[in-house]
Amino acid sequence: MKLRSAVLSCWLCLGAVGTAAAAEFAANVTYATDYRFRGISQGDRSQAIQGGFDISAENGLYFGTWASNVTFSGASIEVDYYAGWSGALTEDVGVDVGVLWYNYPEDDAPVDLDYYELYGSISYRDATLGFAYSPDYFAETDAFVYLYGDYAIALGDDWSLDLHVGYNAFDDDAAFASFIGPAAGEDPGDDYLDYSVGVSTERLGVEWALRYVGTDLDDEECFGGTRLCDDSAVFSVSKSF
Repeated sequence: MKLRSAVLSCWLCLGAVGTAAAAEFAANVTYATDYRFRGISQGDRSQAIQGGFDISAENGLYFGTWASNVTFSGASIEVDYYAGWSGALTEDVGVDVGVLWYNYPEDDAPVDLDYYELYGSISYRDATLGFAYSPDYFAETDAFVYLYGDYAIALGDDWSLDLHVGYNAFDDDAAFASFIGPAAGEDPGDDYLDYSVGVSTERLGVEWALRYVGTDLDDEECFGGTRLCDDSAVFSVSKSF
């Protein structure tokens, strides 16, 4: 709970900042045909309703929360809390650093599913390189590092081709096996790749996106022989306020 207290403290800090400088409030809501996190379905390949809100100050400080339905270990919802700072170093270069806490308030797992990550990214025009680090990842699976790259290619004025690749690295084979739960006799190693290719556009005041999302894990390596890690198409509609 220490991290949650720290995040809540940032709410108070940013509230104080807001008295001296204007703070911006934003909200978002999304419908998606699947909630894919780092390539893996969080909702048994079923539909998801997601949403959150953010508060940001002129000095670059921000905090917010976001939630989605999930279907594992008795959990029906994931609620995230985050706080950080983002800003521009030059006209073309931006940075973003912060801390994010993942909370599953209704889970009944024998281990603690909640965890936190430190994250950071640097962007140059339409390209972004980033990382996340957790000293004790989801379900107490020890240290974890995530490295990723994103690139958006403008297709005319209204469309974008969105590319993503991520590298998920666990502390050792046993930690990853505990996380991924492979079928008997399978050794998935200690890492995996996730990727996506998609197109997006804004029409009628909402953002429409279609992505092809997947991992390099086969069914036998994925949660005892499931299709949660399979490649699939994900459609989403998002609205920001």
